[in-house]
Amino acid sequence: MSITLIAGLGNPGREYTATRHNLGFTVVEALAAAEGLSWQHEARFHADIARWNVRPGVTRWLVKPQTYMNDSGRALRLLLDFHKLPVDALAVAYDDLTIEIGRIKVTESGSAGGHNGVASLIDQVGNGFARYRLGIASLRPAEMDIKDFVLGKFTEDEKIIIQQQLTRFVAGLRLLIESGSALAMNSLNRREKNDTDQA
Repeated sequence: MSITLIAGLGNPGREYTATRHNLGFTVVEALAAAEGLSWQHEARFHADIARWNVRPGVTRWLVKPQTYMNDSGRALRLLLDFHKLPVDALAVAYDDLTIEIGRIKVTESGSAGGHNGVASLIDQVGNGFARYRLGIASLRPAEMDIKDFVLGKFTEDEKIIIQQQLTRFVAGLRLLIESGSALAMNSLNRREKNDTDQA
């Protein structure tokens, strides 16, 4: 099944803008902007949605669940059901505390890894959706709680890294959408490994 729904995870509300936990929102917003798409709030789906008419006969939807991170799966379950789509038609971009900031990893299954948004997705839609994992790991003060860290704003140095990598994040997401998980994993995950080896 080709990828039809592309979701970014995050929390709605101005206070969460530009936080580490909203990096998924940031990347799908950048893709929408690159395609000249506009966002519409769809209350019945508890989500902001941008319709993407890729070419005649091919439509995709970019999605930002507005349910708060811990309940992200509910909005995406509603959308999958409405469009009669299987779980493997869904790709989800989200922040990952286990990956170095600025790096990407694509996977298709596994545990939630402590990410409440992913836990909600697994609970509501099951495993099998494509995961576009965006690294946010960096130096965290020892006394800082993980929740406070992910809900905190990027530091100035981190903002520079994210801004420098944003075009690559969008390009990688396009690769996942257009070519599928296997090719994206082979290309992006291997490139990340090679980058690390050279560092």
